[in-house]
Amino acid sequence: MDMTKREKQFHIRLGPEDQVGRYAILPGDPGRCESIARLMDEPVHVGMNREYNCWQGRILGERVTVLSTGIGGPSTAIAVEELAQLGVHTMIRCGTCGGIREDVKSGDLIVATGAVRMEGTTREYAPMEYPAVPDFDVTCALMEAAREEGRNALAGVVQCKDSFYGQHSPQSMPIADTLLNKWEAWKRLGVLGSEMESSTLFVVGAARELRCGACFHVIWNQEREKLGLPQTEDHDTSAAVHVAVRAMERLIRRDRIHPPRVPSGKL
Repeated sequence: MDMTKREKQFHIRLGPEDQVGRYAILPGDPGRCESIARLMDEPVHVGMNREYNCWQGRILGERVTVLSTGIGGPSTAIAVEELAQLGVHTMIRCGTCGGIREDVKSGDLIVATGAVRMEGTTREYAPMEYPAVPDFDVTCALMEAAREEGRNALAGVVQCKDSFYGQHSPQSMPIADTLLNKWEAWKRLGVLGSEMESSTLFVVGAARELRCGACFHVIWNQEREKLGLPQTEDHDTSAAVHVAVRAMERLIRRDRIHPPRVPSGKL
């Protein structure tokens, strides 16, 4: 069975009749899709299947899809693959993360410039020597939008993992020594935060010749907690959402002057 030739995509349940645009914003949480779409013109709910909640809106008249990916690499890869089949060429992940570097605080915004591939999904796309990096233009648009929104965003590498509790309870795992040693390495290398989808987005995006980027709202930093530094637990993702939407607006404006180089058939 050729999964790429189906009338409707197998998991996200979208097809040509849904008129998916060329741009997409990808939160993890299905509950965030509506609020993101309502920052655009003409927001409308398209449908939902499994973890894939789909809304659409318009930015500068251009249709933009908002599709949740769920948690982790496998479901993210499915979303990226199936959106690409429908002609999407630019994707921005807007999510949450935990801090690693001690100066990263709750409520900060991180724009990823690369991701540690500590997950399994991308091993089926590229050798481990291949770096997980976002599209440069998308990353610049995110940083510019953050400054426009008055946010002092941090740009840098994030760690992308498969196990949430492997991060938060590593000592309880049979491979505790390995997890703790790697965490120490990420700290020494100045990795900003930890999350679960970015490296998949970047590597699958590269494999499918897509433009992808990611920004994250920092909920908590366990390293600051260990050091007794002040912090709060911040779940307000509105700043990251606004930055993602403003960045997409910037990209759409630029694309109308300088069309992006994307796979044949996606323009």
